[in-house]
Amino acid sequence: MTVRKNFLLDDEIAKHLEEIAKKEKTTQSEIIRRLIEEKYQEYLKLERLKAFKTIIPVEPGTLVGKSIQSIKEEMGQDI
Repeated sequence: MTVRKNFLLDDEIAKHLEEIAKKEKTTQSEIIRRLIEEKYQEYLKLERLKAFKTIIPVEPGTLVGKSIQSIKEEMGQDI
């Protein structure tokens, strides 16, 4: 499904958008779609990292010089 949105842009930003679309040989809508999706993925990645850190808190430097095998052995897991 496609949804129509209307945005107000300053003249300079509108020109930049037009130039980017021309250089990339695509539509202005596609440029905006990609930029929004890239930003959304950044936020998603940060949220996932934050959630992961709450599950498994690791102090900086605690894994220096350790292999996955040695960490598993410390946790009592066999490979």
